[in-house]
Amino acid sequence: MASEKGKNFEYDLEERLARFVERVIDLMKKLPNNSINKRMIPQVVASTGSSCTNYSEACEAESKKDFKHKISIVNKELRESKNWLRFLARANPDYIAEFRILWQEAHELKLIFSKIKSSCK
Repeated sequence: MASEKGKNFEYDLEERLARFVERVIDLMKKLPNNSINKRMIPQVVASTGSSCTNYSEACEAESKKDFKHKISIVNKELRESKNWLRFLARANPDYIAEFRILWQEAHELKLIFSKIKSSCK
């Protein structure tokens, strides 16, 4: 994971999620304005953004049950994000390399949050 001013954000999940969302937004801005992208871009921005904001809420959870619920939402949104990234890559083959990197990050984050969720028992 990239570092900024000597800080390693690999283990700061809130920052890692925020940077993931920012990279998704940056790529979406590059894509052509067509009927397919007009439908899918808002979906991927919403699902990635939701994963980040729900993790922020989980960090402030009022109970273990609330925490687990928010982590479940993060997991669901990351799964959805992976799908939208796949579909957008298909619709925009000129950007396939960038989509692969984002899909891999979504996959890694999903694995992390799946483990967190399973540890909440």
